[in-house]
Amino acid sequence: MRRLLQLFGAVLCLATGQAGLAAAADPWPAKPIRIVVVFPPGGSSDIVARVLAEALGPRLGQRVVVDNKPGAGGTLAALHVAQQPADGYTLMLSNTAPIVTSPPLYSKAGYDPQASFTHVSYLGATSMVVVTNLSVPATDLKGLMAWMRSQPQPVTFGTSGAGSVGHVVGTMFTQQTGIPLNHAPYRGSQPMQADLLGGSILLSFDTLPENVENIRAGRLRAYAVTATARAASVPDVPTVAEAGLPGLLAQNWLGLSAPAGLPAPIAERLHAEVAAAMRTQAMQDRMAAVGIVPGSMTQPEFTRFVGEQIDTVGGTVKAMGIRND
Repeated sequence: MRRLLQLFGAVLCLATGQAGLAAAADPWPAKPIRIVVVFPPGGSSDIVARVLAEALGPRLGQRVVVDNKPGAGGTLAALHVAQQPADGYTLMLSNTAPIVTSPPLYSKAGYDPQASFTHVSYLGATSMVVVTNLSVPATDLKGLMAWMRSQPQPVTFGTSGAGSVGHVVGTMFTQQTGIPLNHAPYRGSQPMQADLLGGSILLSFDTLPENVENIRAGRLRAYAVTATARAASVPDVPTVAEAGLPGLLAQNWLGLSAPAGLPAPIAERLHAEVAAAMRTQAMQDRMAAVGIVPGSMTQPEFTRFVGEQIDTVGGTVKAMGIRND
């Protein structure tokens, strides 16, 4: 009887061990994947996330959904993602705000922009654009600055939120020109644009993709893009150097990140599928159409790039002395 029980126990242990191995070897992904976007629908991060989700779903054999979690310059969503299991089912459409510009502004963000994440894939970048309501009489950047100086009170500029790249660019503009401005942070680009189009505010520093349609349709006036080359989506808009303010260079880069500790096989598979999706002509065309310049990096290159951005751009933000808490 004792021998029979020992044999039964051995068989049970073997079966349990094999079941554990089988569970550990379950292929990823085995359920839908969520991409968290740190801003409301309609912004450049949201646009890229939805295009990417559409492309990745068939490649991964699972539904990829977009989950918008705006607030506090992207830090609320970034903290949420950092606290999730590192199993490849929660990802973040990372960008300059929650990783580079917002952490110095929010001392209680609760995460480390480098150590709290596995930065998987670089997707591309977009410049900012200086735009106004059509009631502003200036037709070029120099004329716009002259108009600002002539106003009895500082002009208010709108952005997609405190800690956004637009906020930083507006601060840079003041520092480089000596023209005082008032900052009006919104909960995303769309509500800000509604007020800009309606005339409640007259000026914005915003990411290009959100403004392409209104610029092309003549509903907003664009003065310059904050890049070294003109954007293919709005080729008539000059660069800041061409417009007379060469130091106003800034971009909002976009990437895909996961909680720290993402297993290497999942990170490698995800990076490979993202790279394959980004190489398709359809993806290239959709990104370019809204003013996003696609790019590619290896995962180690992207990780180093993030670190460099934190040191350089993040350091600049710290030096500006902007605080939001």
